[in-house]
Amino acid sequence: MQRPPTGTIPDAPGSYQFKDGDGRIIYVGKAKSLRSRLSNYFQNPGNLPLRTRQMVESAESVEWVQVAGEVDALMLEYALIQRHQPRFNVRYRDDKSYPFLCVTMIDDWPRAMVIRGKKKKGNRYFGPFGHAYAIRETLDLLLRTFPIRTCSDGKFDRHAKLGKPCLLFHIEKCAGPCVDEVAESDYDAMVEELLAFLEGDTDDVVARLEADMRAAADGLEFELAARLRDRLGSVRKAIEKQQMVGSRNEDVDVIGMHDDELEAAVQVFYVRRGRVMGRRGFIVDKAEDLTGPELVSRVLERLYFDDNPLGHPKRVLVPELPDNQALYEEWLSERRGSSVEVSVPQRGDKRQLMDTVAQNATEAFTRNRLKRASDHNSRARALNELQERLGLPEAPLRIECYDMSHLQGTDYVGSMVVVEDGLPKKSDYRRFRIKTVDGNDDFAAMEEVLTRRLTSYLIDREKPIEERGRFAYPPQLLLVDGGKGQLTSAMRVLDELGLRDEIPVAALAKQFEEIFVPGLERSIRIPRQSEALYLLQRIRDESHRFAITYHRQLRDKRMTKSVLDDIAGLGPTRKKRLTKELGGVRAVQRAELADLQALSWLPDKVAVAVYEHLHDPTRR
Repeated sequence: MQRPPTGTIPDAPGSYQFKDGDGRIIYVGKAKSLRSRLSNYFQNPGNLPLRTRQMVESAESVEWVQVAGEVDALMLEYALIQRHQPRFNVRYRDDKSYPFLCVTMIDDWPRAMVIRGKKKKGNRYFGPFGHAYAIRETLDLLLRTFPIRTCSDGKFDRHAKLGKPCLLFHIEKCAGPCVDEVAESDYDAMVEELLAFLEGDTDDVVARLEADMRAAADGLEFELAARLRDRLGSVRKAIEKQQMVGSRNEDVDVIGMHDDELEAAVQVFYVRRGRVMGRRGFIVDKAEDLTGPELVSRVLERLYFDDNPLGHPKRVLVPELPDNQALYEEWLSERRGSSVEVSVPQRGDKRQLMDTVAQNATEAFTRNRLKRASDHNSRARALNELQERLGLPEAPLRIECYDMSHLQGTDYVGSMVVVEDGLPKKSDYRRFRIKTVDGNDDFAAMEEVLTRRLTSYLIDREKPIEERGRFAYPPQLLLVDGGKGQLTSAMRVLDELGLRDEIPVAALAKQFEEIFVPGLERSIRIPRQSEALYLLQRIRDESHRFAITYHRQLRDKRMTKSVLDDIAGLGPTRKKRLTKELGGVRAVQRAELADLQALSWLPDKVAVAVYEHLHDPTRR
């Protein structure tokens, strides 16, 4: 890569991007001074760390974007990393999908539920917790005191129509909003009390229950007093489950880490009002060389660019200070709306808590290393052996495999599955509905699928980098399921598109697990015990499964198609109710327009559409 003239690089904050020969971004960084930072990359390569040297050697060009300040550079860097996923930037893997307790504030009658995955704006979340059963146990204890609904929307609507509450109402774990057993204002007050309790404000709830219990006993309402006593006991058990680690006014996140040259395990304890309200863990793949302070910086970015379900804390405790402490404190303070301190605990309770979190990180690191050691080694061996046995120019880090599926020429479909670094990348899987092939012709179908995929690649690669799609880069190995015939079809497409010398191709025949490659008359036999053959078999079987699944979906849809399909305004729910009330599809076909319009729940416009659709002479 040619070094840009020093005078052309601004001495100002910004983000820089190294790109490879295809224009793909392979590394994104930030700097207080772009000129100073970029100069470090163009010194004697022998003085650079190994992974930094590999990145510079892989790069063909470098670009930069100047911004107003360091915080802007930080935010731009993170946005570019999230968008382009550069191969030489660190990558994060959650070591599990942690559950949250969610209160659905966006609903008219908020519901308490345990969720994983994507969160919806407007709802309130508490956690993450180590185990889902821990949330359910706590929630079960709290429902006697805060009996908000936990049922699904469908169940809520069903009981509202029946006018009868479910069992939870009868055992006093739901206030019965579905049958108007509770006023909306009282229900909202109950929800607010639950939220305050979950945030750690427990004293008011305990004091209120104790006062109510004493008042009931003084009034000789012993049955009510007994119920309040049981509720008070449940609340105290729930409080005991929230570990107390500090004073009541402390909001702290405690970050512990354990790492080596390749990976780091991170554990976070969320402390709100002195109690541990949740925890989270993830693994950092060190694709770039990182010092301790740089690793802390990356972890802070990972944690706080996302919306924290518990809100941003007043203080963040870390094992080492980040490489620019003032920058991160300024950025976190902006996100919180008040000052945030990033510090290293030296002694006392906070130091003990940090040691506990660090011990959790050490144990997570050990578990991850034991789990991944054999997997990583076997994948590396498989890719290197494939390169050697198939005569590929480089190890096939991205493999695309294609397969066809049909039933006597009907519902013809194709599948594309993608494997990167030996692991399935399901977000890149694609399926194709064959459009130009009549009858049973797998070769022509394969040509259509490959032509559509690779034509999109040729169009995409001509676009500016920021406008390119996910498939703007070629695979290092294109694999087709079949023998010489399918290989010939694939080669024909590559020749027509001028990609023969750019994309290696191979075909895997199932009968004897033979591999055919261009230029060799005889097949290649890979030993059955080899990791390479095992990888190819897994890819081929996955593409077959993916194609079969899509084919069955289309076939089932075609076989269950009804004359009532595709009528404007007649969705699944109305269609089901219409056939039920009139006595079946044939009864609907025989119905007069007046009969359809007589249904109070069916809009006249939809009734007319149904009648015209069923009596259209062109459909007979």
